[in-house]
Amino acid sequence: MSRVLLAAAAPILIVLALPAEAEARRNSDERCEQSRNSTGRSVGRGILGGLARGALGRLGGPAIIAFPVTDTLSEALVGMLDCREQQKAVEATNEAVRGGVGTTATWTSETRPGVSGSSAATGEETLADGTHCLTVTDIVIVDGQETRAPKRMCRAPGAGRYARV
Repeated sequence: MSRVLLAAAAPILIVLALPAEAEARRNSDERCEQSRNSTGRSVGRGILGGLARGALGRLGGPAIIAFPVTDTLSEALVGMLDCREQQKAVEATNEAVRGGVGTTATWTSETRPGVSGSSAATGEETLADGTHCLTVTDIVIVDGQETRAPKRMCRAPGAGRYARV
């Protein structure tokens, strides 16, 4: 009986121990996902994604934003940006990755003045197993304060896209 109570209490204690900021960020992320998943938008994205796949192949276009932003952006940057800004930052990363080393893609917020960013592919490496990796540096500027977040994006042989590792 005491083991059952202890097992039931552990998840409750973990939830109570979460800081309020993490809870707020999780709720914000859920709202971003929910707003992206509304029925009308889902249908529209499906149609646009189908058109993009037909025109651009399996990857590219609006279909690329269907992946979670945390596969592309660091938690620190996700917490600084609203939903649309996160999408723009993901699009900039994808553009930098597609262009390869030396490519920089920039974006500007449509919802908040003084918020902008860029992604630059700065290095590349091919691992022994054939996995191709790029070093990408994200820069986010909020009211004049610059935050840099380097990351490693890799694509395994046969994989359709790069993901943050």
